[in-house]
Amino acid sequence: MGSALTERLLENGYRVVVWNRTREKSKALVARGAEWSDNPLAACDRVIISLYTSEIVEAVLDQLEAGLHAGQILLDTTTGEPEQTAALGSRLVARGVRYLDAPISGSSEQARRGEATVIVGGPRETFEACADLWRVMCQKVFHVGPCGSAARMKLITNLVLGLNRAALAEGLAFAEAIGVAPAAALEVMAGSMAYSRAMDAKGRKMIEHDFTVQARLSQHLKDVRLMLQAAGEAGMPLPLADTHRRLMEQAEAAGLGELDNSAIIEVLRRRT
Repeated sequence: MGSALTERLLENGYRVVVWNRTREKSKALVARGAEWSDNPLAACDRVIISLYTSEIVEAVLDQLEAGLHAGQILLDTTTGEPEQTAALGSRLVARGVRYLDAPISGSSEQARRGEATVIVGGPRETFEACADLWRVMCQKVFHVGPCGSAARMKLITNLVLGLNRAALAEGLAFAEAIGVAPAAALEVMAGSMAYSRAMDAKGRKMIEHDFTVQARLSQHLKDVRLMLQAAGEAGMPLPLADTHRRLMEQAEAAGLGELDNSAIIEVLRRRT
């Protein structure tokens, strides 16, 4: 996701400074015009963070802490744990740093094309100060409240998105099992009330066994565990999400975790 956003910014004429925990991974972006920095927090007044978990975000900010400066804006696109996200925002505000949790709904490919949605939590004036970035980063942007609100909203959207994808996988596996051509089933479903956008993004990949990564299965499993944790704290069961978790854990155990999340269909195929 970080690479996709960097490419968008470069294509739109921004000067972009990059940093990665593994420097090797930034070489392609540097070749396209980005500049490497050992501490981008010191080099930039607006910083986009794109990491795996809230814990990693905090560890990286601790590592680069010397670069934090008053008036700076941090846009954190990580799908994080809501309470940790809100607490991090409070700590940064105490240092004069403005923080937005801004998780992205959509795959890295959708972000690369500017077709994703950004959900933003944090002060309205900080959100508005990044209006030019939202126009580059996404097709739609929603400001949903104070810091931590976007992390909660992202879990809600990912719950529904993930279940749509799992339902599509089960439907296509069911079609194969009862002798219906999956391509024909996909065409009919896409033209019926069964339609979801998951069919556009994942349908052909499932049919063609093309699990090149748009978003890793293990990454969505991490998000589902965050959903279940938040629901448990609220005293609410999520039976469908819990079933989805078990399916993805089976996929991960079968060695599919680093493949695209459409690979969940393989767990269902193997049962048939």
